[in-house]
Amino acid sequence: MRFLRNSLQKKPQSLQKTLGIGLTLGVTLLWMLALLSTVYVSHNKLNELFDSALAETAQRIMPLAVVEITNREIPGQSQQIMSFEAHDEQLVYIVRDESGTILLQSHNADPTVFNKTLHKGFSSSVTYRFYGAWAVQNTLHIEVAEPLTQRRDAIIEMAATLLWPLVLLIPLCFMGSWAFVRYSLRHVLTYRDQIESRGSGDLSAVTVEGLPAEINTIAESVNDLLDRLRRALESERSFTANSAHELRTPIATALAQIQRLQHGVSAGTVKDKMVKIEATLRGLSGLSEKLMQLAKAEGGGLLSTERHDLASLLRLVVDDMQRSFPASMIKLILPQDGAFMSVIDPDAFAILVRNLLDNAIKHGASNQPIEISFSSKGVLSIVNAAPVIPAETLVQLRRRFVRSNISVQGLGLGLAIADAIVTGAGAAMTFNSPATGRADGFEVSVDFFKISKK
Repeated sequence: MRFLRNSLQKKPQSLQKTLGIGLTLGVTLLWMLALLSTVYVSHNKLNELFDSALAETAQRIMPLAVVEITNREIPGQSQQIMSFEAHDEQLVYIVRDESGTILLQSHNADPTVFNKTLHKGFSSSVTYRFYGAWAVQNTLHIEVAEPLTQRRDAIIEMAATLLWPLVLLIPLCFMGSWAFVRYSLRHVLTYRDQIESRGSGDLSAVTVEGLPAEINTIAESVNDLLDRLRRALESERSFTANSAHELRTPIATALAQIQRLQHGVSAGTVKDKMVKIEATLRGLSGLSEKLMQLAKAEGGGLLSTERHDLASLLRLVVDDMQRSFPASMIKLILPQDGAFMSVIDPDAFAILVRNLLDNAIKHGASNQPIEISFSSKGVLSIVNAAPVIPAETLVQLRRRFVRSNISVQGLGLGLAIADAIVTGAGAAMTFNSPATGRADGFEVSVDFFKISKK
């Protein structure tokens, strides 16, 4: 299972890198195959040329050797041909009679390397190639020897001459392949950048102009999927927003009527029932308001075209909420080194702060203040006193209708709305319990640094 999980999490390979390396390896392999074929053919041709030269040398030397031997004053006497100057002989020879006695030899000839048996034609040993021939009615035999190292050196030198350009060819081929592949995939890279630069709320069609035929079909299918998804989400949000909006008026009317009726009813059972009905209607009113906020959070328009000072907006929201609660209940700390500008929509930011503060007020201890701070790096932190929330419950708080304490009145939508705004705007939100630097409490941190750079 661990191997399977690691395989699934393997980083995807770059197509540009794969094609660049593949083309380079392919060219290198073809070059090596061509080199081996050339060496093989050249080896055979060189052997033919060297053998021809070996035979030609024997045939040229033999008549001269016959004249030299037959004109001697003392027949059968061995003689070594002296060189005109010191040099290395690539071809050496000896002339022997039918009994094997050496009559004539070149100055560097070593008789021990020659064949003991007098052969006619070509033969080879481990280190030499020989050619033998008879003359004067098979009474004189010449054998010319050539070191095989000469042939090997020629083949090695030729192979090296063909191989060294490969040292330059490999990097040049890789750079050329890389540039060609990048140029060919430029529209694909542009398509990738368009998708990466989009926020999670942008479901508009992606430009597919210039894409290769293999990718164009995928891109068009993606656009069709985005269009269907956008229409489905718009339909859901429209239904949520319209339903909540349409419910506000009859709920407000019913709430006003029940409040008027309460004035004409004396204390008793009917009065108590009317109070319960009023509480239910207020809950429905709160639910419709939360649903409208959720539709706003999950819709577009979470980012504006202009930058706004989040520190100033935070102060306005907190001041507005402090009118409904004691001033000492909320402790606000703002950065001293100036404003923090961001492109998040002011209304979305206000909804986010209100829901987080509302959650902190409902679930926090009533005798301890709520600490809300905003750092110069764009981190909003809200801390309320509360028992430690288990880790398994903490990870579920982003879901709708989930509450850490079911005894507290609420709908379980506040943190879900906040998470939708944070996700749609491209920020990051984390939960901590206990709060940082404390033994208890609940802390919500929202980092706006990423969207401040947009």
